Amino acid sequence: MLDLHRLKALHAVAVYGSVGAAAEALMVTPSAISQQLAKLERETGATLLERNGRGVKLTDAAGLLAQHAERILALVETAEADFEALRGAVVGRLSIAAFPTAARGLMPQALRELKVRHPELDVVLYEREPERQVREVARGELDLAVAQDWLNRPMATPEGLARATLFDDVVDVVLPAGHPLAARREIDLAELHGERWISSSPGTVCHDWLVFTLRTASLEPDFSCVADEYPTQIALVGVGLGCTIVPRLGRGTLPPEVRAVPIRPRPTRRIYALWRADAARRPAIRAAVEVLREMSPTAVSGRVLAHTDQ
Repeated sequence: MLDLHRLKALHAVAVYGSVGAAAEALMVTPSAISQQLAKLERETGATLLERNGRGVKLTDAAGLLAQHAERILALVETAEADFEALRGAVVGRLSIAAFPTAARGLMPQALRELKVRHPELDVVLYEREPERQVREVARGELDLAVAQDWLNRPMATPEGLARATLFDDVVDVVLPAGHPLAARREIDLAELHGERWISSSPGTVCHDWLVFTLRTASLEPDFSCVADEYPTQIALVGVGLGCTIVPRLGRGTLPPEVRAVPIRPRPTRRIYALWRADAARRPAIRAAVEVLREMSPTAVSGRVLAHTDQ
């Protein structure tokens, strides 16, 4: 009888193209993948890997088996989801990924609340960039992702995935405290003509969005610094090396050397949960999405205001 763990290892090698990449995706060692494939070769009596230069490639037999493995693993996931739905209990293991600012600004409170409400649910959190999140949810390596896209540059949802909006996150321009516009209640982005900018690395979602947004306002970006962490960008603004645009989610308290000023019109990104449609019946996914919505900054601020008004 074919072992599911070995089929999963073979499928990962087929998807990612190498033993090392498959091991990284499954969060095991390359030797563990090699051992699983060696056992699978003995079970099937077929050669599954061939040397290809410094790497390996799948044989025709392995390619055929990997195609069957994909269907088998999808059926197993559907069966597990149906069984959990029948029981109606929020139990088992749930893997969630979140992009960095959501991992910092949303997930600690959400995970704590999930633990209180559903103590038998084992939740594991991974910090991931949005593109990787989507790939890993689509491939079944993650159960749920907290992803983002920008309202002026949306990201398509791949076929087979479902999504639910959690909240909208507004961004502000961050300026040195002594900047002539720092005391304004709000500014037009075009008023920052001639400024130098601090950005995330080229090729990232945040960098590409910033370039798109600046050019939409007829501003050609002139970058003085590149840093992927928002706290680092804010520190660089504080010493006068440029300005940046930072979301409110997970931003924390700003140092006295900088000011955050709203922009007209408000640049906004949408925060949403993403999961495989085949797993939508899992009570654990429904419970996690419910808590994520309740822990969103919009929902929390609404409850605070309601409590204050009483």
